[in-house]
Amino acid sequence: MVKHIILWRLRENLAAGEKERVKQEIKSGLEGLAGRIPGLVDIKVNVDGRLDSSDADVMLDSTFTDEAALRAYAVHPEHVAVADGKVRPYTCLRTCLDYEIDETAL
Repeated sequence: MVKHIILWRLRENLAAGEKERVKQEIKSGLEGLAGRIPGLVDIKVNVDGRLDSSDADVMLDSTFTDEAALRAYAVHPEHVAVADGKVRPYTCLRTCLDYEIDETAL
């Protein structure tokens, strides 16, 4: 199994109300990919409960069967549509951490 974690910071020029709308659209768009992309085991987007000490506004926490599934997800048309339409236009910083999960430790 492979974990794919992304942190995004929203653009500074977004008004507070617009930031909330954008966060909800990112969440619904990405979580809507569940069951639609082969090898995508789990996908959650955290947009609530952010403390002032945070450097990011949105977190994606997803799990894939393997690295090949993660690579396929990256170019899958449904994922690309969400990324291009709901994420990239509104974010200014993206940080990614991909790592393998030792399933015996779960």
